[in-house]
Amino acid sequence: MAEDHRLTRSEARGVRYARELEGHLGWLDTFSGTALGVLAVASGIYTYLGVSSLLDENGAMSVFAAIAYSVAVSVGIFVFWSYLMRLFPAVRTAQARIGLLVAMGLGSLAIVAMSSWLNAAALAGSAAVEQHLAKTVQDYQTSLERTHDIALSAQSLERDVARVRQSFEDLSELEAEGTLSGLAGRGAVFRVLRQKAAELSALEDQIALQTPRIDTAFERGNAILSRMRALTVEQGPVQARSVEFSTAAVELQGLISQMRQLSVAALVERAAQDLAASVVLPELDGRTAENRGDQAATITSVLDVLAQRATTLENAASDVLALTPAPDVTYAPISSADAVILYARNFLPSWAGAIAIDLLPAVLVLILAVTHAAIRQGREGAAVEDTLTLAELRAAVTALRDVEQVAEGVVTPPEERQPDSQVTPLTGTKK
Repeated sequence: MAEDHRLTRSEARGVRYARELEGHLGWLDTFSGTALGVLAVASGIYTYLGVSSLLDENGAMSVFAAIAYSVAVSVGIFVFWSYLMRLFPAVRTAQARIGLLVAMGLGSLAIVAMSSWLNAAALAGSAAVEQHLAKTVQDYQTSLERTHDIALSAQSLERDVARVRQSFEDLSELEAEGTLSGLAGRGAVFRVLRQKAAELSALEDQIALQTPRIDTAFERGNAILSRMRALTVEQGPVQARSVEFSTAAVELQGLISQMRQLSVAALVERAAQDLAASVVLPELDGRTAENRGDQAATITSVLDVLAQRATTLENAASDVLALTPAPDVTYAPISSADAVILYARNFLPSWAGAIAIDLLPAVLVLILAVTHAAIRQGREGAAVEDTLTLAELRAAVTALRDVEQVAEGVVTPPEERQPDSQVTPLTGTKK
């Protein structure tokens, strides 16, 4: 009794479903290779632009090198994804799929390393360099303002110096009236007080001379910063603007260093240390020993007061010197590719587009794998003869007829054979 190979209703639906998917895949295969080639060529073009931005020379050899690299990238992308689009959907074991997934992951990393970052440089390289220029301007502005603030803090020491000077001048006036030592006139005590008042007055004048210099330097620095800001947004090639930007940055860096030297905090600190240490004591000019003793005692008291005021002034200068200095800023020219990597967070859309154009075929590979798995599942449980298409049946009948004729010793010449269209696929009889 012959075995019954009739399909159940669910198996028949699965076979029809599998045939439908195969029909779709056949239509998609007509342009999948072309689409993959277009993606590979597009990636190669952007890779060429990215490589060109890295080459220092513009000669024929550099152009040839960039073209060779971009062509190699295009061919590599096309071959790599062609392999996976054919092989990955065909494998059935989990071990084989895992192996191909690992290979796809390694290949994707290689494509990102050799192409995607260059594509991103071509897409957003100029904008990334401008971002670098803008950040450098911001850093220079912070450094200039901080240096200016410290210099102004040092200038505020002028009030402390003036207060100490005024105190010694007031004491000298009291001594001239005889209030301190009891001896009216301009004797030894008066001269000591006037000596220190004159030193402080000279220091005060030096501090005052620095104020216009600091203001002038700050205004000039702001003018340079304005020019640098304009260079970051001007039209034209960014590399040409970077050259002018670099010149302005060097000038501004020198101006900031000059402003640091204009700070008088260190000068005031040294003057305060010398204020009490370098006292020229005059000869006591009292007429009697008692008067000279009073003068000596008054001078000792004056020296104590002098030491206290000097300590106060030195502490004020030390506080200014202890302020956190402005950070050192140095502008370093940067290529578009390096700028895209350095400021990658600011150009995520460009990075996404650059990577997507290279790794989009991975989605096609997964789609094909799912579709082929569905086809195999639809055919599961059906015999081979139940899954044959009409064309396959015609070919099978023709082959069977040839075998029978050979077995009977009768071979029909090819030119005398009936066309396949005249053979009924199921019975093999002529119409």
